[in-house]
Amino acid sequence: MGLEQGKEAEEKASLYLQSLGYRILERNFHSKFGELDIVALKGDILHFCEVKFSHHYDPLPRITPSKMQKIIKTVQYYFMRHPSSHDYEIDAILVTPGTIEIIKNISY
Repeated sequence: MGLEQGKEAEEKASLYLQSLGYRILERNFHSKFGELDIVALKGDILHFCEVKFSHHYDPLPRITPSKMQKIIKTVQYYFMRHPSSHDYEIDAILVTPGTIEIIKNISY
């Protein structure tokens, strides 16, 4: 995925989440371990969202176990920087040219 497609997919995902009542707290939060595409709050739950885009196939398999470990370490770093008592989950947002889908609370 090119950088432009990635940014466009993240923008679509952010707008979609906002339309569902999520409040976007951060985008592209970086640590030495990796990046969190979107950090959002809905109700009392923090959502750490990994956005994946594909033209031709299901983008979910691109969230590999090693990618998941990087996300988890980055979430831990996020909480060090932003202490919070909120529950949280890691979600995947899958973007294709015609659809946006949220898979909640992904894990390996």
